[in-house]
Amino acid sequence: MTHSDADATASPFEFLSRVLGQAWRDLLSVYYANTPIWRLLKSVGLLFFGFFCWSASNLVLSYGIDWTILRYIRSYGFVLLLWGPLTHAVVVPLVIRLRRSAESPILRTIARQGSKINLSIFLAIVLILGTFPVGPMTLDFQTTLQGGSGSDVNPDLLCTRSDGEIHCHLSESEGIDHVVVTSGDREVERVDDPPFEFTIREDELEEVVGQQEFVVELQDEDGDTIRRYRRYASSIPNK
Repeated sequence: MTHSDADATASPFEFLSRVLGQAWRDLLSVYYANTPIWRLLKSVGLLFFGFFCWSASNLVLSYGIDWTILRYIRSYGFVLLLWGPLTHAVVVPLVIRLRRSAESPILRTIARQGSKINLSIFLAIVLILGTFPVGPMTLDFQTTLQGGSGSDVNPDLLCTRSDGEIHCHLSESEGIDHVVVTSGDREVERVDDPPFEFTIREDELEEVVGQQEFVVELQDEDGDTIRRYRRYASSIPNK
């Protein structure tokens, strides 16, 4: 009986199971393909896919759509930028070599479970960074779009949250005369002296589209805005 004959007589469940099984085998064959061109293609492909997931999720988050799944997609893309090329340029070739040459029981066990160990470490890092994001993985697209004068002043605004309070500071203060923090139409804080640290309470913040937000404006001595940041309380990591 040919594959076509078998497909024609199979139940929908058997047909679906067969298709999924073949797709899984094809995926594994690509995953373990170890020629230089395949390693290059997989590394570059995952690099671009990781960049897409990282930048696209940051873009959506910048506009206030603070879905939890987006944080983990951002973390997945950020980690994949490094882990994808590392996996297919280093880990997979090493696992294949160990499967062929390992003599000790420990090395043979590592070789058999190498891909699972690698995937487990990758997913653990994604979960950790998705829950506790670090500064380099967050991009504020609204800062770019809403920046006022096009000045070169562009410090990072770093915030943490604890016990109902949000504490923020700037990575540098050069070129800034004062900082104004607003929520809705109200000014909730003004800082005139470097290093321009401030603490505000979450219950002082007004809600926009169901989320508490505040805007931080860096202004020059004439009161002109040279940089603006919008932050949502729910997106700020806990201390």
